[in-house]
Amino acid sequence: MKRTTILIADDEPEIADLIALHLEKEGYHLIKVADGQEAVHAIRSHPIDLAILDIMMPKLDGHEVTRQIREHYHLPIIFLSAKSSDLDKITGLVMGADDYMTKPFNPMELVARVNAQLRRSMQLNQSTTGNKAVLEAGGLSLDADQRTVTLYGANIELTPKEFDILYLLVSHSKKVFSAEHIFQQVWGEAYYESGNTVMVHIRTLRKKLGEDTNKNKLIKTVWGVGYTFNG
Repeated sequence: MKRTTILIADDEPEIADLIALHLEKEGYHLIKVADGQEAVHAIRSHPIDLAILDIMMPKLDGHEVTRQIREHYHLPIIFLSAKSSDLDKITGLVMGADDYMTKPFNPMELVARVNAQLRRSMQLNQSTTGNKAVLEAGGLSLDADQRTVTLYGANIELTPKEFDILYLLVSHSKKVFSAEHIFQQVWGEAYYESGNTVMVHIRTLRKKLGEDTNKNKLIKTVWGVGYTFNG
């Protein structure tokens, strides 16, 4: 049986070793690298199931590594950073990360988040089995297997979380989802104070769909309630 492989990219050996120590107890196979270039090479050379990336790394920072990963891969990414402001967290999530933890961190919490992201990834992969993998509505075409989106035939590049939000809305056309419900469905964890995260993702989705200047938006805001697909 194939072991789950996790990439740890951090230029601080003590932190990388601490993470590895706890994840090895869970039975994961680990690959450790110390800079962004090595991280990209590892992703391209090995079947990685999840990546833990420091943001401030030599050669390529975590944001650039994530950008290159997202061009071809859909694996879960967890940022681990000393940057702790809300803006830093939202920027990381919008860049394509699936989760964000700040240093110093509780290793057991990181393990729990790794397990949650891997479960979520597995559930998403299984959810299209036996169902229609391609959704078409309002000029949009969403392929759940390939995780690609086109709008009137033109490719739209989305991050994994943007794709998951759009797929959720399109697959339940006309249903209104609160920010809390979207966060729980897409991130697979408790909501807490994550309304801004959902709002920022909706905003970037609209921009990529060319709706920032379009009055007839595919993603409609129902004021005081949430969001719905209007296609």
